[in-house]
Amino acid sequence: MRIWSLHPSQLDRQGLLACWRETLLAQAVLAGRTRGYTQHPQLQRFYEQNHPLRAVGRYLSAVADDADRRSYRFDRTRILEPGDVPQIPVTDGQLAFEWQHLQRKLAERSPELAGGVPHPHPLFRVVAGPIADWERT
Repeated sequence: MRIWSLHPSQLDRQGLLACWRETLLAQAVLAGRTRGYTQHPQLQRFYEQNHPLRAVGRYLSAVADDADRRSYRFDRTRILEPGDVPQIPVTDGQLAFEWQHLQRKLAERSPELAGGVPHPHPLFRVVAGPIADWERT
């Protein structure tokens, strides 16, 4: 499971589709609808929120917004709580780590999209710091 801290516009088609699918799985975990993945490290930052389902809903909404921009049709009715929540901090170290990870994937799958500078997903606010403790390096 990879719930990117990067803006969805920076993902290629495969990345955007996988992000949607995997974040829907994360939402199911947070809603108690599945017994698997409950301890997945990527979910830690959602569990720490006052309203985890609303936070993942905001995340999914931004992914769906980018899908709309690309003329894809993601079923927004699958978002359980599409409300607003405060931004979640993400460190510049985490963003840089994910950017390098994405660049390796893009170099193989979609080299025309590689390069540029990383931008955070709208749910996240960048703060100074190292790679997150929950990240598997």
